[in-house]
Amino acid sequence: MAKQIDCLFCKIANKKTDTEIIYEDEDFSAFYDIKPKAPIHILIVPKKHFESIIEIEENGDIEILGKILAFAAKLAKKFNIENGYRLQFNQGKKAGQEIDHLHLHLLGFK
Repeated sequence: MAKQIDCLFCKIANKKTDTEIIYEDEDFSAFYDIKPKAPIHILIVPKKHFESIIEIEENGDIEILGKILAFAAKLAKKFNIENGYRLQFNQGKKAGQEIDHLHLHLLGFK
């Protein structure tokens, strides 16, 4: 799917907002969640727009899921939480997905 012009996470990932990007590479941007649920709560967002995990499978972009997990592991090490963190995808509104752009929550505990 093409990038959504009105997608908040696309704007953040492409630096069209004043959101502080705390870490990024060619595929992902990471920034703090504005409603943290843990002492460290980081959102990891693919720079390419995917509305959901379902869309990834349909488009044959399955390798992005492995890359996002590796990216999360790098962030956990960077923030010294590699011994206590949780990774969470929310799929769909009923599961708490508020923005229609795939993202991974990194919830860290020190």
